[in-house]
Amino acid sequence: MNQLPEFWRTEIWHPLSVHLPIALLLVAALFGLTAFFTKKEKWYEFSYILLLIGTVGAWVSVFTGNLADGVVGRTLCDPTVLENHENAAYTVAWLFSAASVLAIADYKNLLEKFKSYNRILILILMLTGSGFLSYAGHLGAELVYQQAAGVYTPSDDCSEFSE
Repeated sequence: MNQLPEFWRTEIWHPLSVHLPIALLLVAALFGLTAFFTKKEKWYEFSYILLLIGTVGAWVSVFTGNLADGVVGRTLCDPTVLENHENAAYTVAWLFSAASVLAIADYKNLLEKFKSYNRILILILMLTGSGFLSYAGHLGAELVYQQAAGVYTPSDDCSEFSE
């Protein structure tokens, strides 16, 4: 009789840690767009808060992704998808990190003379990061749904589910 694997495996931490930062960063970009068009400071503040939390989460996701890579990397039929996913994830983390540094500078009024240019640059970085984030997510879905990366596949008779 087969036995089900433990749920809290190393490769499980990545999908558990990745989805909240995805939502935070995409909403941060949406709030950034809203701020740009409405010119209301509260939208910038909302955007920056989500941006900072989401950026920290993005780096946690990169870390847990590297852990998962060590477990599932050799079981994939097409490891180039994993490599592209990883490269896109690093690009996301760096783009949003750059936007975060500029957002902190904006919030602290460190670049007062260039405030409008800084805000445009932050928005461009967040929108570009969102594009790479969508691409990284697409590749992550390919890994899971086409190559079963990190997915337990039960036996043909599902005997591990019976007592």
